Amino acid sequence: MKKSLVAYFSATAVTKHVAEELAAAINADLFEIVPKKIYTKADLDWTDNESRSTIEMKNKDCRPEIETRVKDLKKYDVVFLGFPIWWYREPSIIDTFVEAHNFDGKTIVPFATSGGSGIGETYKRIQMLAPKAKVEEGEIFDAGEYVENLKKWAKRYL
Repeated sequence: MKKSLVAYFSATAVTKHVAEELAAAINADLFEIVPKKIYTKADLDWTDNESRSTIEMKNKDCRPEIETRVKDLKKYDVVFLGFPIWWYREPSIIDTFVEAHNFDGKTIVPFATSGGSGIGETYKRIQMLAPKAKVEEGEIFDAGEYVENLKKWAKRYL
């Protein structure tokens, strides 16, 4: 079986729960993508045009700083990359994470949580940021996703 990492960003713990379940289901290492400046409830108010998340998502070149990087990405073949869907795509902090690491020759498998929108063509944006990686289309999961469903899904890439 390929060595895998589950890396995730979670602003409200929903994606964190799915990431933890996925990592346990496939015996993968777990890495939390932590922003240098933590998002507050006000920052996440998508109805406020002046909220931090709205401003970041309007600027596709925005790269919020991250606290740490994966120490030895070389040892992983597959990286399951988790995040909530914001404005029909991955949050800008995911772009920061991808650009901060060398994914050459790796497989990146996005997975997301969402309050109603799909994963769309997020994989295409990630592929542009990591052109020498193989980026899969990915999947949306609910917070209460069954471990067996996660395991079955993930095994396609391992």
